[in-house]
Amino acid sequence: MSTDAGFGARLESRTETYLDRIDDCVALLPRALDEYAEDGPFRETVDEIAAVESECDELVRDLRALITDAGPDDIGLLNTRINFNESALLDFYNELDVVANHTERTAQEVTMMRPDAGVDSFDDMREMATRIVEMVALLGDVVERFVRGLARADAAETLTEGIEAIRDLESECDDLRNDAIETAFADDETGQPLVYRELAILLDELANTVEDLTDRMVVIASKEPGIVAEADPEADGK
Repeated sequence: MSTDAGFGARLESRTETYLDRIDDCVALLPRALDEYAEDGPFRETVDEIAAVESECDELVRDLRALITDAGPDDIGLLNTRINFNESALLDFYNELDVVANHTERTAQEVTMMRPDAGVDSFDDMREMATRIVEMVALLGDVVERFVRGLARADAAETLTEGIEAIRDLESECDDLRNDAIETAFADDETGQPLVYRELAILLDELANTVEDLTDRMVVIASKEPGIVAEADPEADGK
């Protein structure tokens, strides 16, 4: 029993630390865009994003090693949820790492492309970044409870509210992406519309990655009665 608790506690603790750093990384993106628009210390913030992303890489390597190096004696007989879902959980952490990686890439692309910040399309991109920060904050809470549900044999977690909120924000990002692209091509005064198109798509891919993580949790939770990740359509219809 103590072994189960020990492994589960380590997994939860390291996941929480990892999620905090992902949140820190993504939260720097709107700041970087604001500083870029205001001729502030943009490059310093981009460097900070890169540094936090490197920390995230180290943290996720430790998490993957914790899972792959653990045998039945380490995980414990009661942690069947971890045993049964080990491969899917490793894939999940790999996808989670894409959030920090893609945040760094987006900031670096702005540095290289140097778009004009004084246009409506750039404002839409800044708003997308703000929505993504909200999505990642929600994701952190959902993932913490998801991992708690897997790491504790008797845990019962309901993730539906957070997942639905993330999906709603992703839809808002879709609208902002479309506005940014349409405006860039419709306004004759907007130079290099393809630059705004590429940057808007990069931000959209980041939002999509966050939403894809909710889909992965739904798939895993569908095999675990103690974790509810999707509303019951029959119950909604009553």
